[in-house]
This record gives sequence, structure tokens and C-alpha cells, in this order.
Amino acid sequence: MNDDYELIDSGDGRKLERFGDVKLVRPAGQAVWHPALPEKIWNDAAAGFDRDAGNRWHNRHNLPDQWNISVSGITFNLSSTDFGHLGIFPEQRVMWNWIREAVRERKEKTGTVSVLNLFAYSGGSTLAAAQGGAEVCHLDASKGMVEWARENAALNNLQDVSIRWIVDDAAGFLRRELKRNRHYDAIILDPPSFGRGKKGEVFKIQEHLPVLLDLCRDLLSENPLFLLLSCHTPEYSPMTLQNLLAQWLKNSGGKTDCGEMLLTGSAGVMPLPSGAFARWIA
Repeated sequence: MNDDYELIDSGDGRKLERFGDVKLVRPAGQAVWHPALPEKIWNDAAAGFDRDAGNRWHNRHNLPDQWNISVSGITFNLSSTDFGHLGIFPEQRVMWNWIREAVRERKEKTGTVSVLNLFAYSGGSTLAAAQGGAEVCHLDASKGMVEWARENAALNNLQDVSIRWIVDDAAGFLRRELKRNRHYDAIILDPPSFGRGKKGEVFKIQEHLPVLLDLCRDLLSENPLFLLLSCHTPEYSPMTLQNLLAQWLKNSGGKTDCGEMLLTGSAGVMPLPSGAFARWIA
């Protein structure tokens, strides 16, 4: 399927990307090599975001207030934020394809699939699971992000499917779900390095990820499908995440694998590592 996203070039701590018709330059600490393309091509970008200059956009006035793109069969509404984000992490697009197909295959066998998506951001994984036919619970601590995800659902004609939209702290919600004896066939979590819940609860991945994994393990159904863990924390390599899943789910059977999430472009463009993932598959 055609995508409206591509990595055009990277290097010297930056990345040049295309989101539909909009070309942007943003920071990329992993890009320790030199750019392959001449600077004049980089200078054709509509705008750029610079952390070294106080986390600010250059030429933000050149950007539309909002615009839509399609990535991996999902339409997203994009908008430039004060943090340099746009409402999409395209390095996740391989995972969206995998989630959609894994859910579809299970649904054909069992008729129903329940999926929990934690730290769900603008809903890429939620919408992929819904496209596969799952009943989805979408959770994020930011009310604004949950509203953004709901707008994306409407863009994909998924506003009337079975998606529960939850604004809550992840750990607190999981504990309440256990008390309600609710379980899920598949769980997706993409925790930040640091974050705050809707009531100011502090989240630090080093302290709280083990707690979340305990709760997620207990929330898996009797016939689980998968647990997908990803993050952008530099200290957490693919093998680190795989070791965590292997240890937390050692009595659950199944298998684990892991890998880097990559931003990619056309042939000849060097892939840009952009986080890690690991998954346990029953």
C-alpha cells in the first residue's frame, strides 16, 4: 500500500521527512553520520524544529494548521505541536500492519478479539486493531490526545466501531480493570521515558514499567494473542525489551522476538533507528 510518509535523508543529528506534500527537518539524535543529500535540498523543507534553539519551529507559518496523510492504510490528521510532534510516529507503521493482520486472523478463528492499547497517543495501533475487527480499549492520560485519536477514527470511518476511549493513568486503570475481572486478548503499550497522568501522576519508565508488565500479564485472557511493547528510551534496546517480556511471561509459553523501529524511505536511503520493540506471541 502507498504511504504519504517517507524519510528523505538523515545525518548530523537531523532528519528530512515528507508528510504528504509537506517536507520537514526535525531532530534525530541517532543520525550520527553525515547527510547524503546536499544542503540545498534540505533547505527546500517547508519548516524545521530545533531543540538547540529552545524547542522552537522555524518557518512554522509555512505549515498548514492541519493536514491529512495516509500511512499503512490509516488516515491521520496532522498538526505541528510545540514539542515538535505532528500526531504520528511513522516508525510504528510496520507494527500497524502486523497488528491488523494478527487481529484479523484471530477473529476469523474465534469471532471476537479484545485489544487494550496503553499510552495510545493519536490512535495508530488502535485503528489498526479496529480495522482488523477487534474490540479496542484506547487509553491515554491526555484528554487532547484522546480527542485527536477520535478524530482520526472518524477520518477512517471507524467512529461507530467498538472502541472505548479512556483518559486515565495507565497503572490505576489497569488495577481497576483487574478488580472488574476484565481481560484482554492482546495488549499494546508504548510508554514514554517520562510522563504525567491526568491527575499529575508521575511516570518514569525505569520505575513503573515492571509494575505495568505485572498488571498486563494478569490482564491477559485465557486465550491470549500477543503483548506488544515498544519505546523510544535510548537505554532500552530491542534485546532489553525482549528480555523483559521473556522474564515476565516465562510461565505463559509462546515466543518472543524483538527489533528496531525504523524510519525508512526509498531505495538507497539509509534507515533511521527510532526506538525499539519486542513482542510476546502466544
